[in-house]
Amino acid sequence: MADPKILFLFPGQGSQYRGMGSDLVDEFSAVRDLYARASAIVGYDMAELSFRDPREELGRTRFTQPALLTHHVACLEAFKSLVGDRVRPQLAAGHSLGEYTALVMAGALTFEAALKLVKRRGELMSELGRGGMLATTLDLPTATALAEKHFCGIGGWNLQDQTVVAGDNPDLDALGADLAAAGKRAGVRLNTEGAFHTYLMVGAAQQFRPELERTEFGSLAIGVPSNFTGKLHEPGAAIRSRLFFQLFNPVRWVDCMNLAIDLGIDTVVELGGGIGKGEGPAGKRPNLESIVKKSWKGREAPVQHLAAINAASIRATAQQLLGA
Repeated sequence: MADPKILFLFPGQGSQYRGMGSDLVDEFSAVRDLYARASAIVGYDMAELSFRDPREELGRTRFTQPALLTHHVACLEAFKSLVGDRVRPQLAAGHSLGEYTALVMAGALTFEAALKLVKRRGELMSELGRGGMLATTLDLPTATALAEKHFCGIGGWNLQDQTVVAGDNPDLDALGADLAAAGKRAGVRLNTEGAFHTYLMVGAAQQFRPELERTEFGSLAIGVPSNFTGKLHEPGAAIRSRLFFQLFNPVRWVDCMNLAIDLGIDTVVELGGGIGKGEGPAGKRPNLESIVKKSWKGREAPVQHLAAINAASIRATAQQLLGA
C-alpha cells in the first residue's frame, strides 16, 4: 500500500471551548511546558483560561485566538511525541487564525513569534471590530452580488454553496430580509465580535502591520496554502504581506482545499479545537470534518479525515497512521 499523502489541518475561531487541552497536560510533558511558555508570552495564565475560564473570557477574540493557537500546537506536540518523524505531512493548512499554526508547523514561524502575532491580532480585531457575520447557503457570485447591494463584504468562501457575508448589523439585517423575501434561507449569524475578513477590518490590519514587520519569517519545510490567495505561500517576506491582506479579505477556503486535492492529498489530520455539546475534550468532534468531506465529495479519490483534537483521538490517529 502506498504511503498516505497527508494534510495537517488547523481550525479557526469558533472551535474554542472551556477545557481544551486539560486532558493533555497530565499525559504529555511537552504540553505542560508549552502552556508555561504561552503564559510567559501573553502575560496571563493560559492554562487557567483554557482549562477553567473562570471569568468567561475564552469567547472574547483577544483571548480566543491565543488560547486556540496554543491548543493547536499542544495537540501537534502531543501527536509528534507519539509518532516522531514517522508521519510526515506534505501540506499544512489553517482556516483564518489556523493559518498561523500551519506556518508554525511548516517552520516559517516559531511558536513564540506566532503567539505574539496572534495576541496582537486578537486584541485589534476585538477593539476595532464592529458588525457581524452571516453564514449563507449561497454560491460565491450570488452572495457577492447580494453583499455589495447591502454594503457588506465576503468574509469566507468555505464550500461552493457555503459563503459567509459580513458587515454592519443593520446592513446584515437588510440582507437577511432580502433572502427571506426571495424564499431563501436567512442564514446563521456567527458569534463574532466583528465583520472579520472584510473592509471593516482595514483599520485593524493597518495597526497590525508593524507587528508583522517586526516578526522574522523563516523558510517553509512543507507547503502552506494562503487564505488570501488560495495558493501556496511563497517563502520569506511574502508571507508577511499575505497575513496582512488576510485580515480584510475573504478566506478562500474552497481554493485552499482544491489545491490540496490537486496535490493528491488523501488523508487529513485535524488538530486542535472542537465543537459539539458534549462536556470537556472527550465530548467534542472536529470542527472542519464536514467541510473537508464535502470538499472531496464526488472526487475520483476519497479522503480520510482523522481527528487529533484530544488525548484519545491523538492516540488513535497516531496508532492508525503508524500501522498504515
